[in-house]
Amino acid sequence: MNLDIKLHKQDLPDEINFSDKIAIDCEFTGLNIARDRLCLLQISSGNNDAHIIQLNRDNYNAPNLKKILADENINKLFHFARADLLFIKKYLEVDVKNINCTKIMSKIARSYSDKHGLKDLIKEFIGIDISKQLQTSDFGGVLSDKQTKYCAQDVIYLHKIYDSLKKILEREERMFLYNETIKFINTRVELDFASFTEDVWSH
Repeated sequence: MNLDIKLHKQDLPDEINFSDKIAIDCEFTGLNIARDRLCLLQISSGNNDAHIIQLNRDNYNAPNLKKILADENINKLFHFARADLLFIKKYLEVDVKNINCTKIMSKIARSYSDKHGLKDLIKEFIGIDISKQLQTSDFGGVLSDKQTKYCAQDVIYLHKIYDSLKKILEREERMFLYNETIKFINTRVELDFASFTEDVWSH
């Protein structure tokens, strides 16, 4: 597969326009919101393309990117949206709207499996066994070609995965349950931001 990968410094160029559905993923220096920082944000339109934005970590000034994230008319596909949205909220200061999360979709749709990672979904629905070896590499400095390709693969498949999971949800009559669940995602992020990371529904 030939991938169209573009690396942008600090922000998206003015001339880039996306359709009403994009896939998004982020890379951090770690998963601790109190300590770690947002490094990259990747966007794919679903046409084997990936726009990787290497953010300015001194000021996170990215008006074009923020405008897209805040646009309620654009459907944003994430995998494990909870983590991405938390870092976006802190560093880009945007409350993202119109969200779908393939991890939540998978947990509700694929009750036949306990494996809901992106690697598992790509293997089942795309037929490719990708490597996640670079998941723990340093995304805070100069990016290697391998790192940019890794970042790209985290978004280029999300459109097809979303469509496949949506079909299962509709077939199993669980679409309403998913739609009601995803409404909670921004509240879940607010709870994380307020350090309520435990399951608030537990006894």
